[in-house]
Amino acid sequence: MTTTSVLSRQRCFDGWQEVREHRSAVLDCTMRFGVYLPPQASERPCPVLYWLSGLTCTEQNFITKAGAQRYAAEHGVILVAPDTSPRGAAVPDDPAYDLGQGAGFYVNATQAPWSSHYCMFDYIVDELPQVVESSVSSSGRRGIFGHSMGGHGALVIALRRPDRYASVSAFSPIVAPSEVPWGQKALTAYLGADRVAWRAWDACEQVRLATARLPLRVDQGDADEFLQTQLQPERLEAACRAAGYPLDLRRHAGYDHSYYFIASFIGEHIAWHAAAMS
Repeated sequence: MTTTSVLSRQRCFDGWQEVREHRSAVLDCTMRFGVYLPPQASERPCPVLYWLSGLTCTEQNFITKAGAQRYAAEHGVILVAPDTSPRGAAVPDDPAYDLGQGAGFYVNATQAPWSSHYCMFDYIVDELPQVVESSVSSSGRRGIFGHSMGGHGALVIALRRPDRYASVSAFSPIVAPSEVPWGQKALTAYLGADRVAWRAWDACEQVRLATARLPLRVDQGDADEFLQTQLQPERLEAACRAAGYPLDLRRHAGYDHSYYFIASFIGEHIAWHAAAMS
């Protein structure tokens, strides 16, 4: 069993916000993640909701900016926020913010030098839940959500592994990485130039292949500076319509890509996931 170390622990809404560290066999490096244990976790098993952050983020962005602990305590949900990529001196990196450390894109890389460490899909789907749920009082029910690059990750992971999750949602996700600059750069580096291989990591492509139907919600601000160039939620809307996949796409006037947007609606997302995981 993987050993975890508790690096910090703060009382928060009658629960505990922790940051933990462990050695990842999948990523071949040391990883950190935030875990919020609501007060109910000391009394009974609770569902676990996994948050995937966006480009440049660590576990700290979500746990310090989203204001999510209040709602997790209200609904009795354990919140887990991992880092966005493998890290360390031995882990390949790139000078740009949108590739390498901080930009794992939640794929399993097949190209050198990335393939030796960048297997974030396997880490999020298999290893991290084993690490977390062996050390907390979990009900066995899971949900997943995220923001931007992490919204892409949450959508693809849930669409490819619907057996693992009860619900999926996203804030400002990259819905079609095969068609936008952020995604094209990352997928080329991690997977190579064959666009057929990219389909496994594109939410719009995976919607067309999906046989299961999970509750799916997406929130998008119309003042998001990346809306037209990188996000393009209308592509997911069209793919879901064509596939008959139910989608609750909510557009919000005046909201941008920041954590101010996330903090404004995080309570609604947690309540929605809590109902689906009950």
